[in-house]
Amino acid sequence: MDDSAQRQLEQFFKKIRYERQLSPHTLSNYARDLNRFAAFLVQQDITRWQDVTETLVRQFVAQRHRQQLSARSSARELSALRSFFNFLISEQQLDFNPAQHVQAPKPKQALPRTLDVDQVQQLLEIDATTPLAIRDKAILELFYSSGLRLSELVSLDLAQLDLRQAMLRVTGKGNKTRHVPIGRKAIAALRDWLQLRSDFNKQGSTAVFLSERGNRLSRRSVQQRLRHWAQRQGMVSHVHPHMLRHSFASHLLESSGDLRAVQELLGHSDINTTQIYTHLDFQHLARVYDQAHPRANKKRK
Repeated sequence: MDDSAQRQLEQFFKKIRYERQLSPHTLSNYARDLNRFAAFLVQQDITRWQDVTETLVRQFVAQRHRQQLSARSSARELSALRSFFNFLISEQQLDFNPAQHVQAPKPKQALPRTLDVDQVQQLLEIDATTPLAIRDKAILELFYSSGLRLSELVSLDLAQLDLRQAMLRVTGKGNKTRHVPIGRKAIAALRDWLQLRSDFNKQGSTAVFLSERGNRLSRRSVQQRLRHWAQRQGMVSHVHPHMLRHSFASHLLESSGDLRAVQELLGHSDINTTQIYTHLDFQHLARVYDQAHPRANKKRK
């Protein structure tokens, strides 16, 4: 970069150091990000900030992405560029911000952790001989049977259950109501629990699941009980309520291939949210292929 461009950078650093009172760590990030972009421009034979175009900024972002820069770090670099170009505009040294409409790459969506069918079976084989164990078995069976969110399960009232029709009315996100089926084993576990529920119901609660004191069971209590049973049943990985919802969706999609049905059962307003389970299903199919196909299977000694 020419001397004028370097002075503009120094003026910007001086301004944000004293006026915005940024931390030394943030200032160091700004300096590193802008100096890296300046080095990129030199490679493109650009020596003035006034010659930077939106296309050049996009090329820089693409290059950094190929260098395995994370989406979060890319967003930080773009933020530094926007701030610097806005400074140049405020100093009447630039007419527009070439980084204003450039977007960082979207972060890879982490695939939800699930249990396989055998692991779910291992977890649900609870020796339900005490009232608490009977209640907890009903909770776990219902989670896996109907793909409920934790908030949906703890807010359940008796009026929402229809065991004769094997249906459940759920109020989910955005106060949206949906009807979901209840599986045979979940119905059996619920019937066992409902026979004992009156012994817990000391305060006339309408909640399906109650604590020993007769209060509606809290989210934290459900999480703790699930962790208790996962350890008791010899589960290796940490198991949480949403993992059972993920397992429900993954196993159902694997068996049916009906993405729309899974969307309805989960209560997703956008099918793109449900599509993450197609990736899980593909991973399963890929493993089966690798293990079974004669051209894919590695030769064993």
